[in-house]
Amino acid sequence: MKYDRRRVLLFAFVGALPIGSRGASAQDYPTRPIRLVIPYPPGGVVEAVGRPWAEKVRTLLGTIVVENIPGGGGEVGAAAVSRALPDGYTVLLGNTSNMVISPLTSSHVPYDPVGSFDAVSILGQVTQAFTVHPSLPVRTMTELADYAKRNPGKLSYGTPGVGSLNQLTGELLKIVIKAPDIVHVPYRGAGPAIVDLMGGQIPMAVTAVNGHLLELHRAGKLRILAVTSPQPLRGAPDLPTVAETGMPELVAQSLTWLLVPKGTATAVIKRISQATAKALAEPELQQIYQAAGVEPSADASPETATQRLKSEIAKWQPIVKQIGLKLD
Repeated sequence: MKYDRRRVLLFAFVGALPIGSRGASAQDYPTRPIRLVIPYPPGGVVEAVGRPWAEKVRTLLGTIVVENIPGGGGEVGAAAVSRALPDGYTVLLGNTSNMVISPLTSSHVPYDPVGSFDAVSILGQVTQAFTVHPSLPVRTMTELADYAKRNPGKLSYGTPGVGSLNQLTGELLKIVIKAPDIVHVPYRGAGPAIVDLMGGQIPMAVTAVNGHLLELHRAGKLRILAVTSPQPLRGAPDLPTVAETGMPELVAQSLTWLLVPKGTATAVIKRISQATAKALAEPELQQIYQAAGVEPSADASPETATQRLKSEIAKWQPIVKQIGLKLD
């Protein structure tokens, strides 16, 4: 038998390395700046979540360079991260739109939300609200269901647009209360929908809960029937949840995840997750998020982040199929 002397020497050298030097990249991480990709233009809720996080974890993870890579409703930036090296130095700020809805409604998304990424943490979630004009004679979700059944074809709801989580939530409402005649009215953003709701052009809207919406509700200009969070909102505990109104199937939140390319070392994922948990525990970051209409996550573990990503896909897949929503 012939031996390759160079190979033998190489194996001998590797075997002589101290055990602690193997996998040093994970143990020493990070040793250089981390790039956080926000796949949307500057401004908006997603950036309001990402940039404060980047500031808060600097003392734990070092420099975080934020880069906006917009396009394709968040798909372009997500695809760029999916192709990056799985070394922990490229992190994606993904959300329900580009991680759940886009892959379910389009056959052209260039990544798989579960197969292309490892979920690190959930930073927060945006809750929606079923909001009506004060003239609509309903004050609870049960009364809304009764009204819809007694007045087929007369009820409509506005949303920020086709393919939004707001639309899926509205369509889910129609299924739950068995009122298929409720009409969806898409707008170009939440602002115009709220303006028309206040003006009485539409009787109902499904929009994100934020400070402005809460002010309108408290001033009596709009009426929030219920919020779609599983528990009462910290910033508005007086508002009933859909579960409290007897419709737990309507729980629906837009989540924001930290994700890294598939194959990133477990130790690196845990390092980012641990830093995130510490940042989310700080009252200052919690206040920043709540002011932006975001509920900070109570669990920043990779396990919960992964489970929620899979469960959100499983939750909305049959709804998308039932209503035939395609965004190709």
